[in-house]
Amino acid sequence: MMRHLSMFAGGLLFGLGLWISGMSNPSKVLNFLDVTGTWDPSLLLVLGGASGVTMIAFRFVVNRPFTLFGGALQLPTSKDIDAPLVIGALLFGIGWGIGGYCPGPALTALSTFGRDAMVFTGAMVGGILLHRVYKGT
Repeated sequence: MMRHLSMFAGGLLFGLGLWISGMSNPSKVLNFLDVTGTWDPSLLLVLGGASGVTMIAFRFVVNRPFTLFGGALQLPTSKDIDAPLVIGALLFGIGWGIGGYCPGPALTALSTFGRDAMVFTGAMVGGILLHRVYKGT
C-alpha cells in the first residue's frame, strides 16, 4: 500500500511540476524550440532545475543495490549507440517539434480534454503498439 501511495505522490508531484512550469502547454514548448522567432527561454529554468536535481540524486541512486521499497534497481546496461536508438531519438524529436508535447506533458494535458492532447497521445500510443508488433513483444 505504501509503495502505491509513494508512486501516486511522485506522479502527482511530477504532473504538478509540468503544469506549473508550462511544459503541458504546447505553445510554450514550441516557442522555446523556436530560437530564431518567438523564442521563450523560460523553460531553461525547468531544464536547469531538473538537471540539478538529477545530478545530485543520481549519485545516491546508482550506489543502491535496491529501490526504497526493496525492489530490484534496474539501470540500463547497454552503452551502444545503434541505428534503432538514433532513429527513435529522431522520431521523438520530430514528434515533439511538431506537436509541442513530449510523453509526460502530453499525459498531463489530457486532463484538459483538449483535442490536440488527445490526438498526440493517441498517436503516441499507436507508435508504442506498432513498436511492440514490430519487436514481437
